[in-house]
Amino acid sequence: MEIDHSFTVLLVEDSMSLGALYTEYLRAEGAKVTHVNHGEDALAEMERWQPDLLVLDIKLPDMSGMDILQKVQSNYTDITVIMITAHGTIDLAVESMKSGAFDFLVKPFDAKRLSITVRNALKQRQLVNLVAKYEQSLPKANYKGFVGESLSMQAVYKTIDCVANSKASVFIVGESGTGKEVCAHAIHHAGNRRDNAFVALNCASIPKDLIESEIFGHTKGAFTGAVANRDGAASRADGGTLFLDEICEMDLELQSKLLRFIQTGIFQKVGGTKEERVDVRFVSATNRIPWEEVKHGRFREDLFYRLHVIPIELPPLRMRGKDITLLANKLLKEYNNEEGKQFKSLSSDTKKILQSYDWPGNVRQLQNIIRQVVVLNSSDIVEASMLPPQLTSTLSRTSLVQPLIGVQSTAEDNRGLTDVVSCLSSEDGKEDTGLYQTEASLSCSGEDDKIIPLWLSEKHTIEAAIKQCDGNVPKAAALLDISASTIYRKRQSWEEQQKVTS
Repeated sequence: MEIDHSFTVLLVEDSMSLGALYTEYLRAEGAKVTHVNHGEDALAEMERWQPDLLVLDIKLPDMSGMDILQKVQSNYTDITVIMITAHGTIDLAVESMKSGAFDFLVKPFDAKRLSITVRNALKQRQLVNLVAKYEQSLPKANYKGFVGESLSMQAVYKTIDCVANSKASVFIVGESGTGKEVCAHAIHHAGNRRDNAFVALNCASIPKDLIESEIFGHTKGAFTGAVANRDGAASRADGGTLFLDEICEMDLELQSKLLRFIQTGIFQKVGGTKEERVDVRFVSATNRIPWEEVKHGRFREDLFYRLHVIPIELPPLRMRGKDITLLANKLLKEYNNEEGKQFKSLSSDTKKILQSYDWPGNVRQLQNIIRQVVVLNSSDIVEASMLPPQLTSTLSRTSLVQPLIGVQSTAEDNRGLTDVVSCLSSEDGKEDTGLYQTEASLSCSGEDDKIIPLWLSEKHTIEAAIKQCDGNVPKAAALLDISASTIYRKRQSWEEQQKVTS
């Protein structure tokens, strides 16, 4: 492993002569060195910038180096600390190492001894950074309230990490039940505002004549029922995050007042004359398509551009593949504990049904169904018969299609193939009533009624979709309701099938 020969060091040594000597030793290793004589000066330096290494004398004129070490471990965990002293004892060395120091040097020491220690410290830093990067690159199954390791959710997690410390406004879009408020909470708690308030306001659930008061507050006597001064969400969120859920439901007149508040950070309470200034991070959400609302005149275009700085689109549950099973297992364990039941797992048929269902209510619907199953049943395995009828009715159609697939497939593939079956059946003017009719609708060429293999019929359908999308595989996959990786996998299987039949 190559050592980075450009690094920063803060040297805390009260002796000017030794400080000058150690500075030359460190510069010979390629370090940019800042030398201070007192502990307070060291703390002041670290408030302005954080060095890679802190070389710290234990005995200083104004404080103990051990006190500084404790503050570094609490506030600057990325700094590697090397302790030095002329009064070395075994107990002192052990205490400093237990407190988080990387190494302990006893004065006097020469350039070679310091060089070895510095190089070892830099190697450790590199290893720690490599491990951190590797961990960040791994799929996260759990992330700040979310459960899911699908690629679409990994993209959401990465975006949240990127925007958490920014003040830029975030606009979350997604169907009802996809977790927009969970996303807003994650943005808040991942950033530097986490210690301040997170205030959520649902613009759809508050009456039109009260929502302005809910956001900005009101003064006593401002309207009937205003018996005292009251702070609104804007005041309570000062220094933190204001989450405006279902923002597209807001009245146009109030949108103009909100726009001014976002631009200036200044507002007036309802009935008041005094202007107030706050520091608020805005996160908005809607289950509509924001730009469509703008085009139809229901949402101000200037407000859209103010709020829609960082867009985050939450995928519907039906597009998240194996996340459905992950979520179901997590919810099963949670509700199992709440209800005092003994469920341990999902049966294979249950998993199959959960994976094949379209989930119009998304995660919220899945939560309700798992809780219903736990409350109404007592067993150690969730059987398919315990699921509501609207879910179990999807199994019959999927089970008809599954045996016809000539390659190993997933539930996501089956959903796409089921759509293909429906499409082809409707084009023939026939109703899909069973296995033989489904097979016929997939297996006829259309001209001479010659029977062709199912995989070849599926191949023609997918290739036609790709051609219609001008060769854009991801776009074709989206229209077919399957993933692009499924198409690439099927292409490989078609080549193998052609080799077998040729």
